[in-house]
Amino acid sequence: MLLSLSLMVSRGEFLSLFGSFLRTAAKFSDYNVREYTRRRAIDGFRENRLLSDPNSLASAFADGEAQLEVAKRQAVVYSLYVSKVKSIMEIGTA
Repeated sequence: MLLSLSLMVSRGEFLSLFGSFLRTAAKFSDYNVREYTRRRAIDGFRENRLLSDPNSLASAFADGEAQLEVAKRQAVVYSLYVSKVKSIMEIGTA
C-alpha cells in the first residue's frame, strides 16, 4: 500500500514541472536553443497527456525531472558563452 501511494503523482506536480521547463527554457540567451527547449517541453507533455497508469505516470514524471535537470545545467553552460550577435529572429523583436 505504501508503494502505491509513493507512485502517485498529482496534476499539480506535473503542471509545476511544466512551468519549470518553460522558465528554464526562457533562461537560454540563444533564440534557437530557447525555442527548441520550449517546443520540446510542450511536445513531451503532449505525448504523455493520456497516460493513466500510476507506474507510467511516475516513470514519465521521473524522466521529466531528469530532463529538467539537464536543461538547467545546459542553461548555465550556455550563459557562460553568450553570443554578442543576436539571431535574425531576435533583431525584429528587440
